[in-house]
Amino acid sequence: MALVRRSVLFLTLLVHIARGQVSYSIPEEMEKGSIVGNIAQDLGLDLQRLKSGKVRIYSRDSTEYIELNRNTGSLLSREKMDRESLCAKTTPCALHLQMIMENPMEFYTITIEITDINDNAPSFQRKEFRFEISESAAAGARFLLEGAVDADVGVNDLQSYSLKPTDNFVLELHSQSDGDKSVEMVLQRSLDREKKVVVTLLLTAFDGGDPQLSGTVQIDVTVLDANDNAPVFTQKVYKAILTENAAKGFKLTTVSATDADEGSNGHVTYYVASKDDIVRNMFIIDQHSGEVTLNGFVDFEKASHYQIDIQAKDQGGLSDSCKLIIDVLDINDNKPVISLLSMSNSVSEDSTPGTVVAMMKVDDTDSGVNGQIHCTINDNIPFALISSSSNFISLRIEQQLDRERDAEYNISVTCSDQGVPALSSSASLSLQISDVNDNAPVFEKSYYEACVVENNTPGLFIFTVKASDADWNQNARVSYILEDSTVNGVSVSSYVSVHPDSGLITAVRSFDYEQLKDFHFRVKAQDGGSLPLSSNATVKITIQDQNDNAPHVLYPVLTGASVVAEIVPRAADVGYLVTKVVAVDVDSGQNAWLSYKLQKATGRALFEVGLQNGEIRTVRQVTDKDAVKQKLTVVVEDKGQPSRSAVVSINVAVADSFPEVLSEFTDFTHEKQYNDSLTFYLILALTVVSLLFIVSIILIISVKIYRWRQNKLLYKSGANLPVIPYYPPVYADGTLQHVYNYELCGTTDSRMSDMKFVRPYSQNTLVSQSPINKNQSSKYER
Repeated sequence: MALVRRSVLFLTLLVHIARGQVSYSIPEEMEKGSIVGNIAQDLGLDLQRLKSGKVRIYSRDSTEYIELNRNTGSLLSREKMDRESLCAKTTPCALHLQMIMENPMEFYTITIEITDINDNAPSFQRKEFRFEISESAAAGARFLLEGAVDADVGVNDLQSYSLKPTDNFVLELHSQSDGDKSVEMVLQRSLDREKKVVVTLLLTAFDGGDPQLSGTVQIDVTVLDANDNAPVFTQKVYKAILTENAAKGFKLTTVSATDADEGSNGHVTYYVASKDDIVRNMFIIDQHSGEVTLNGFVDFEKASHYQIDIQAKDQGGLSDSCKLIIDVLDINDNKPVISLLSMSNSVSEDSTPGTVVAMMKVDDTDSGVNGQIHCTINDNIPFALISSSSNFISLRIEQQLDRERDAEYNISVTCSDQGVPALSSSASLSLQISDVNDNAPVFEKSYYEACVVENNTPGLFIFTVKASDADWNQNARVSYILEDSTVNGVSVSSYVSVHPDSGLITAVRSFDYEQLKDFHFRVKAQDGGSLPLSSNATVKITIQDQNDNAPHVLYPVLTGASVVAEIVPRAADVGYLVTKVVAVDVDSGQNAWLSYKLQKATGRALFEVGLQNGEIRTVRQVTDKDAVKQKLTVVVEDKGQPSRSAVVSINVAVADSFPEVLSEFTDFTHEKQYNDSLTFYLILALTVVSLLFIVSIILIISVKIYRWRQNKLLYKSGANLPVIPYYPPVYADGTLQHVYNYELCGTTDSRMSDMKFVRPYSQNTLVSQSPINKNQSSKYER
C-alpha cells in the first residue's frame, strides 16, 4: 500500500474544458482533503466571482465525496473514495457534478473519473474445491473451476492463474464475451487410484498490478472408479427476457444437460457457478430439473443485464457448463424528480427581462421515451422556462416587473415524461418582488432642542429623534448614527449616544453646568438599502443649572493668625457704612441670587445688613452704653431649592482712640482676661520694637546721606563719562510695590503702649496682632 500511495502522488490530473464542461482524473483512496483540481483556474473564473455568485456544487448522489473551497477555487476530497464501492466493475468510474453560480446564474458540468489502484488481491469465494474424478477419465477431460474475484479493474484486475503441481493437470483460460475469463482444469495424464487416492493441488490467481497481488485455493481431487462420460448441455448459451419489478418466483428458463452414463454416473445435478454473490442470490436453479427462477426484485435503473454461469455435474465428478444471459426490460415506474438548484427569493422590480431567477434540474431514471421530460409553468405570468442540456431548466423574467401591480408570484412548474401512462411531478416556487430604494429617511423636525439638569446620572434618557422612510421593507428600515464632532475639544460621543434602531438619545456622562452650558450635534438617519440614502437633523442640548454650589465669601476673610476688625467712630452718623460683605455663587439664575442677613450681633439694634448688597451700616447713633467690641455674624444665602448658605463673622470696634481699640480687641482672639504680668511683657515687647524701629530709621537716613554724598563726588569727577540709563527695580510676583506708613503711639499715663498701623487708601480695617505674633519684626518703607 505504501508503494501505491507513493505512486498516487505522481499521478497527473487530466483536465479538459469544452463547452462549459471540466473533466478530472484522480486515483481512488486519495487522502481526505486532497486537491482534485482548481476549478477557478480551469474555467478562468475570478475567486471573487465564486464568492459573489454563491457557488455551489450539486450532485444527485455524490455530494459527500467532493467539496469546493471558495477561497482558493479548489475541489477537495471530503473522504477517501473506494472505486470498487462506487462503481464495482463499471468503467470508466466517474462522479458527475454540476457547479451553479448566481448573479448571473451559470452552471458547469464537472466529471471526475476515479482511476483504479491495485488495492484488492484476487480471492476465491470458496475455501477449497473438491472433485471426484474417475481413474478412467481420458486425457483432455475438462473440469470447470470457479474463478477468483478481483474488485479492481483494468490491469489491476485478475490476469492469470497457476496450478501446482502439474503432474496430472494443467490450466486453460478462455476469454468470454463479457471480458471475463473462465478457468478449466484439463487432465493431461490419466489418474491411477491404486497409486494415489487423493490428489492435492494449489490454484493461484494473479492480478496485473504493481506490486502484483495474488490469492490461492486448495483443490482436492478424489480418484474414483471409471466414469467415462461427462454431462453435456444441449446448448452453450441460453437467453431470457425479464421485465423489471417482476414478481419473486418468476420462471426465466430451463437449462438441460445429458449424460450417456447409466446409474449414478449418469445422474446430473445443476448449480449456479457465478462468482458474483448478488447474482447467486438473485437467481436460483433447481438442482434436478434445471429450472431457473427469480429469487428477488430487479430494477432496470440499477442493472439492465445479467450473465449467469451454470454447471451440470454427474455423480462421477464430470461436469459441463453453459451461460444464461438475461436482459431486463424497462417500464415507466419512475416519476420525474425536480431538484431546485438555485432560487432567488426576491427580485427587484427594475430587473431586466432575461434575468434568471431559478435554476432546476429534472431527472427521470427511466430510459427511452420513459425518461424523456417536458416541463411547463402556469399561464399569465411574466416568466418563461428555458431548457438547456443535461436536463437543466432555468426560470427567466420574460416581461418587465411591476411591484405595485403584483408584489408576489406563486409559480407552479410541472414536468411530465413521455411514458404510457405518463408520470409527472410538480414544484411550487414563491417569488417576491422587491422595492427599489428611491426615498431617503425624513426627520419629523430638522432641529431638536432638549434640556438636561446638571449632575444627571450617566445613561439618562434625554429624548428621541424620529425619522420615517417611504420605501418598503429593508429600504425603509431606518438606522440612527451620531455624526462625529467635538465639544470643547472632546468627541461628542463621550457626551451622548444614539440608539441605532430607536433613535433614543441618552447621556453618556454627568453634565456640569459650570463647565458646559449647551452644545450642538448632528444625527444622521440612514435607510437599509444596498445604496443607502440618508438625511440629517441638528440637536441642541441645554444644560440646566442646579443649586450645587454654596456662596463663597470673598470679603472679609478671616485667617487663623489675625482678627479683621472694622472701626466705627462714636460720632458716626446714622447710616454710617461700616463695611461690605462681598460673596459670589458660581451657579446661575436664582441659584446665584444672594441675600444677606444679620444672624447674630452683640448689639442688634446698632447695625443692619443690606439684603441685596451686603452693606453693614449703623441704624442709630452710637451711645456710651454701646460696647467697644461688637461681633456680627452674617449669613449669605442663595435662592436655590434647597438653598445653600455661607456664614462670616465680622469684628467691629466702636471707639475714637486706637489704644482703646487695641485693649478691647485683644480679647477677640483669646476670649479671656490677661493678667498684669502678660500686659507687662506686651508693653516691653512694644518698647523694644519701637526702639529697633527708630534705630533702623536712623541707619537708613545715614546710609542715604552717605550715598548722596558719594554720588555727588562721583558726578563732579566723572562729568565727561557717558550717561548710564536708570532701570527701575523689578519686583518678584507678589511683592508689594506701594509705600506703607507705620505710626507708633505710646501712652504716658499707663504701663500699656499701643501701636497703630495706618493703612493705605484710608481703609477702616484694623489688624491687631495676637500676643504670640507681636514680636515679629515690623516692615518699613520700601
